[in-house]
Amino acid sequence: MQTKDENRIVNQIKGKLNTNKATIYKADKCNSIVILYQDDYNIKVNNFILNSNFRVANSDINKTNYNGTLGILSKTANKAYTRTTAPTIRGLVKIHKEGAPVRPVINWKNAPAYKLTKILSKELQAYIALPYTFDVKNIATDK
Repeated sequence: MQTKDENRIVNQIKGKLNTNKATIYKADKCNSIVILYQDDYNIKVNNFILNSNFRVANSDINKTNYNGTLGILSKTANKAYTRTTAPTIRGLVKIHKEGAPVRPVINWKNAPAYKLTKILSKELQAYIALPYTFDVKNIATDK
């Protein structure tokens, strides 16, 4: 529980960040934080996107692109389209490099391809017995 003094200090920091249009970001490779102006952060992320030949996708993903091409998934494919969005990107600031570039972190969880692969994986397991080669077994408890 924070004391009144701690709350006051936190509110002062938040006020200064808002006044200066700055934000706190997580740094790459260490448990550090970086305070950057929002405009500088946006420029760094946009420069990374432009220099990497990415395409900016429309946030409305059209499910008709996949209709009729899913075969065994046709009954369960509609589940993959509930609340889907284009993947989002955020950047972790590399404070250990000159110019403090960003390392991209892309959130694929709401993308339709992510959900389709989850459904496809479950469907394939019914037909093909795949070994779990990367699973770790705790032999201390398996006696």
